[in-house]
Amino acid sequence: MSRLAILLGSGNAALAIILGAFAAHALENSLSERMISIFNTAVDYHLYHALGLVVVGIIIKQQHLPHKALHLAIYLMLIGIIIFCGSLYALALSGVTKLGMITPIGGISFIAAWISVLISIAARNAKQ
Repeated sequence: MSRLAILLGSGNAALAIILGAFAAHALENSLSERMISIFNTAVDYHLYHALGLVVVGIIIKQQHLPHKALHLAIYLMLIGIIIFCGSLYALALSGVTKLGMITPIGGISFIAAWISVLISIAARNAKQ
């Protein structure tokens, strides 16, 4: 699972950087300032959580005893990237503001992922 998390994190980091470059070079003249800002917010959170996946993968590898909460964090970060970032990318590119209604679901997924990491580390430290 650690290898998968690191691979997913690395791939998503590369994708976030590609999308950020795309916004800076290809979209700057075709989208409003507000839509560029929304797109850039998606890129920021995409990159943060891609790096989060890498960190979780490293934690799993170092613990030698993977905790269920860390596995859950991986899935929740991926869900957050898809729903939070995906909805913002789609909103910015399409202008369909109703897409923003599902964005908070992805945000909750991100929060739950980090709480899962917290629980895992706290449980691991309590056993030592």
